Amino acid sequence: MDIRLNEEARDALRSNRPVVALESTVIAHGLPYPKNIETADLLERTVRENGAVPATVAMLDGEFCVGLSEAEIERIGTEKGIRKISRRDLAIAAGLKLTCATTVATTSFIAHRAGIRVFSTGGIGGVHRGYSADVSADLPELARTPITVVCSGAKIVLDLEATREWLETHGVTVLGWQCDELPAFYSRTSGLPIDERIDSPEDAAKVIRARDELGLPGALLLTVPVPEAFEVPRAELESILAEALSLADKAGVRGKEITPFLLSEMSNRSGGRTLRSNIALLVNNARIASLVANELTD
Repeated sequence: MDIRLNEEARDALRSNRPVVALESTVIAHGLPYPKNIETADLLERTVRENGAVPATVAMLDGEFCVGLSEAEIERIGTEKGIRKISRRDLAIAAGLKLTCATTVATTSFIAHRAGIRVFSTGGIGGVHRGYSADVSADLPELARTPITVVCSGAKIVLDLEATREWLETHGVTVLGWQCDELPAFYSRTSGLPIDERIDSPEDAAKVIRARDELGLPGALLLTVPVPEAFEVPRAELESILAEALSLADKAGVRGKEITPFLLSEMSNRSGGRTLRSNIALLVNNARIASLVANELTD
């Protein structure tokens, strides 16, 4: 698989300097314009300010791209009809020369093959509420791709308990960054367990290196709570989410469109609080990922 690395990312990987992968679905589908472009720029600046090289991942005209220019990020964030692709779509997108945004699954797949060890995102996909057979392709990709994913748990619109159980069953290690339970995206707690608390980049790097030395196949999740000032209480979220789920059902929203629809509705119904929370956790996760990536190259 040919991968187009931009010069900055290529040079950093060749010289063993820290690189942090960033996804592009959040640009194309996760945030409204112009917040999506502003946030993409903020995430890249955050990575640089913390000593690492950002590498936003996307597919442009059928080419796997790691590290985008400002113009390419603008294209992903504004062009109509940008698809978000998972593993099953890779051959289609490559063969038909499509321009697409990458999910957690495809960003993990491409970043790992480019030699990047740390990937920062907002929330992973998971098991959908009310239909346990609907499992995001993010989960099996995490079970087979040995990359470190820094996130704030699974998106709150999912069945968090079933998602946590899936990760445990399939051997995906879940660490908590300075916390004792799994974060719940916009909320700092979920009542669900982590496998181990991690309080420093040094300890995170020790676990990552041990995973690699053992040859374990799956990803390692480093879950980071949303900054306290931007937390939205879970009880309040459940009420807002119930209204959004009812509207989605009436509108017949299904499949891969359901999560962006629900997140948008929750932002509207919370007066923009969930949107601000989403951006805050994305930036914080990029910061933590950069610190861990630095430690891995020491």
